Amino acid sequence: MKGYATACGAATILNAVAIWKGSAFGIDLKTSAEVALDDTSRIKGDVLGVDTRLIERCAELVLKHFSLAYGGIVRTWSEIPVASGLKSSSTAANAAILATLDAIDEDLDLVEAAKIGVTAARETGVTITGALDDALASMLGGVVVTDNREMRLLRRDEMESDVLLLVPNRRLFSKDTDVTRSKLIAPLAEVAFDLAIKGDYKRAMTLNGFIYCGALGFPIEPMLSALESGAIGVSLSGTGPSYVALAKEDGLLDLERAWNGMGGKVIKTKVNNKPAVKGR
Repeated sequence: MKGYATACGAATILNAVAIWKGSAFGIDLKTSAEVALDDTSRIKGDVLGVDTRLIERCAELVLKHFSLAYGGIVRTWSEIPVASGLKSSSTAANAAILATLDAIDEDLDLVEAAKIGVTAARETGVTITGALDDALASMLGGVVVTDNREMRLLRRDEMESDVLLLVPNRRLFSKDTDVTRSKLIAPLAEVAFDLAIKGDYKRAMTLNGFIYCGALGFPIEPMLSALESGAIGVSLSGTGPSYVALAKEDGLLDLERAWNGMGGKVIKTKVNNKPAVKGR
């Protein structure tokens, strides 16, 4: 009993840590999963150098939902840098969930499937808010606005844009975020949320970037350089350390040059508006 799936990553418009309301959009970097089920007693993850508890728990919860008792192996492989703020955990969870569904030949509504991943993320301690915004941006594609406390999708739109990512040479796990300092910027996060819920995503993400850089101690120079280079929106992605910019095609080269001098890796991609898919 084997199943396969692919989900895309996501980047931040509004980080949900301060007010439990968040917004994110899909990006065209993929994570794939393979689930091989058998009659053993437990699910095991097989991904070199990565904590596999999340993807294991995702598969377990899918099987539990359908009252099935299988063991097996879950594998994922990804284009997304780990612990960089680009939703590698949410994307791996989505891919593992859909691959498990593929293996047992069952279907779930994509929003409900993503919520299984949120539950697994909370249970395994890889997230602070459950990251429904990240999970749904990855699962549905496009731009989403969510209430993570109430577990509600508030808005979804599609957006066309080139995307540039600046990924520094270090890892930062979401669970290690300074929540206390993030709560201090809640009034400004509410302003960013008001912009996002109205569909003004570019201003929302830029405000989000400046306030979270200030709260969490990240440099604002990458954001200012992006704006100087003509970016139409820029933010710290997640709780860092990566930055994400929406750019017009004629400004990509200038922004790439600016960010190349700041250390780390610059990745060119685009907004992904397509949902995650099960099967090969």
